[in-house]
Amino acid sequence: MAASAVLALAVPTAHAAAPRAAPAAGCAATRGAVSGSLDVLVTRYGIPGAAAEAVEPGCGRWTAARGVADLGSGRPMNAGDRLRIGSITKTFTATVVVQLAAAGRLGLDDPVERYLPGLIRGNGYDGRTISVRDLLQHTSGLPDYTESLGRRPVTEWRFRHFEPRELIAAALKMPHPEGKWHYATTNAVLAGLVVEKVTGRGVETEVTRRILRPLGLHDTYWPGDTTRIRGPHSHSYFPGPERQGPDGQGSGREGSGRAGPEQQGQERPQGAEPLVDGTAWNTTFGGAGGALISTPADVNRFYRGLFGGKLVPARWLAEMKRTVPADPRRLWPGARYGLGLIASPLSCGGMWWGHSGTVPGGHRALGASTPDGRGIALALTKVPDTDRAEGAFRAVVDRAFCAPGRTHQPQETA
Repeated sequence: MAASAVLALAVPTAHAAAPRAAPAAGCAATRGAVSGSLDVLVTRYGIPGAAAEAVEPGCGRWTAARGVADLGSGRPMNAGDRLRIGSITKTFTATVVVQLAAAGRLGLDDPVERYLPGLIRGNGYDGRTISVRDLLQHTSGLPDYTESLGRRPVTEWRFRHFEPRELIAAALKMPHPEGKWHYATTNAVLAGLVVEKVTGRGVETEVTRRILRPLGLHDTYWPGDTTRIRGPHSHSYFPGPERQGPDGQGSGREGSGRAGPEQQGQERPQGAEPLVDGTAWNTTFGGAGGALISTPADVNRFYRGLFGGKLVPARWLAEMKRTVPADPRRLWPGARYGLGLIASPLSCGGMWWGHSGTVPGGHRALGASTPDGRGIALALTKVPDTDRAEGAFRAVVDRAFCAPGRTHQPQETA
């Protein structure tokens, strides 16, 4: 893509400076602010369970949880439980692509046609005009196949297997999106196929051997066609039939997790709607863009490893953090997008870096880090279904990094 469309990152390779120890009062303020925000999600917005794992120099690691992990048994929510992390998977896939670029095995500005000849053709789409960078940055102009899939009754596709090329073929039949930036899981699935072409191994294998094993992410794995989640895990829930949209579960944009316009702005207190258990799901429909299962602790460890220089060299991390403006209709106001990374402004100044994730069964996740070494990962058992509920979800991150008494964040240009 044109260089003028990209803003360069002009500062540290994240987490480079050693921050001073946080006073005990500051640690307590952060924990109280996060716990209060989780309470709001459960009591005001009807999220059955919400949990967070945070890490901060001077405060150590700590967790908070509210609500229940399983409505059937009433088991309390636990930040150590596994969940489906949805589009956080995109950062894992993008990291492997950037590792391959750093090793000289592919070029970020190479056309996708070089690696996947003839795959992106027809209906005005052309892989010769789309770069690998475009895939990772969602500037390819390709539509999101999940929107086409979501228009079908959920019972038709919840438990079936999807091949990546099948999903891409569905996307190429869709109308062209508007605007220069369009969030689409199609891009990540294509990036996964590029990884396979370059390495001769599937993206699942490459993520496992290049990221999961080196970082010791023992609770993170690709489920394949298995519809259950192994080990201790939270259940996930989506609205019952009377609240479901044409896709059978009322979910909206992948990036934001918001519902359609007719549902936005309405608060839904816990117990006000029947919920369907969506924990069992075949997530091959998400593939390289959304299939991973993990825990908040592993998500934190992943982003700290990435931003701490354990996965890609500093020069290439800077490439990942070169961003373009994101469409607020598909993410949220102020968000920018790099290579598999979201940059989002904080109320106390600076940005957090990471990604959010949504799955149709109801899990909502987010991992966020700041340049001074703080991190938080969130897990919800139901996707927020209004703008205000989604805002309350993101506000947990702001409370973690901007609690009363905290200093402003180190400035970092996205």
